[in-house]
Amino acid sequence: MNLALRRKLRFANTRLREWRMIAKGLASKRHPILAHLIPIRRCNLSCTYCNEFDNFSKPVALEQMFDRVDKLAALGTTIVTISGGEPLLHPHLEEIVQRIRRHGILAGMITNGYLLTPQRIEHLNRAGLDHLQISIDNVNPDDVSKKSLKVLDRKLHMLSQYAIFQVNINSVLGSPVKNPDDAIVVARRALELGFTSTVGILHDHDGQLQPLGEHQQKLFGEIMQMGKRSYARFNQFQKNISQGVATDWRCRAGSRYLYICEDGLVHYCSQQRGFPAIPLAKYTPEHIAHEYHTQKTCAPHCTISCVQQVGMLDNWRSPQTRPAFVPVENLLPFPNNLSEG
Repeated sequence: MNLALRRKLRFANTRLREWRMIAKGLASKRHPILAHLIPIRRCNLSCTYCNEFDNFSKPVALEQMFDRVDKLAALGTTIVTISGGEPLLHPHLEEIVQRIRRHGILAGMITNGYLLTPQRIEHLNRAGLDHLQISIDNVNPDDVSKKSLKVLDRKLHMLSQYAIFQVNINSVLGSPVKNPDDAIVVARRALELGFTSTVGILHDHDGQLQPLGEHQQKLFGEIMQMGKRSYARFNQFQKNISQGVATDWRCRAGSRYLYICEDGLVHYCSQQRGFPAIPLAKYTPEHIAHEYHTQKTCAPHCTISCVQQVGMLDNWRSPQTRPAFVPVENLLPFPNNLSEG
């Protein structure tokens, strides 16, 4: 079967499952929509703005990763995105992807792209990967980031030749970026290669807003318009962020969105690690119900786009009436009515 046909078939299959995911999410609020799963904290790069990596951690054992995937499936999770660190450093990455897909879950990955080869891309094809995202910070590498178009363009061309999964290139705006105009160069190159294009706004180490200047706001609008065929075109919250405006929304982190670190603990997100920090193995529908109704004080100026996207499924219902995080020992045993509503 030729590449074009394989790509069309994978795209149709993925899109059908995406619509099922949306329908399930609208019909029920009792399961996670998206989980980020960390198989390794180590990264082969050291971008100065990033607080999600180290240079020494070992990969999580494969059986532990299988247990975590199986637990997410038992909770009804519809998308699992593998992140890091750099997930391509995990020696059994493709087996983890296969385990996700075996449960009928959409499988995604966020990578810096450096370690991609034609053979690795084909292995990911066969494993059933649905989505891959690479964020590119600049055109030429500098002391802030080595995730540059100059270095990665060969990898992008490789993906256009061999990948049958969907590829999104995320260009970046924000204070550490020396040349904001690089973002539009990256976005144009992504579209040239047939990928989708989104734009991200760099946040501080709490995931909070770093407002854009006037020129960056203009670039932001241009890139959003260029990437209009991506689902991210619905993200009104990003327009608010670019203008320094707080967003009124209901963060469902810990419920509809789970961030599972390399130690197997559930956190609100990559920038709010430590809350609630409950082992995934012990995470229950009662925890999901509790966090669904818990108001997060960091929400108005949050820039974590994946959590915001998940929140769109529920912003119209179920107000959050519980106070912000309290230690888990104060939550147990749960009240009898915790999972109601």
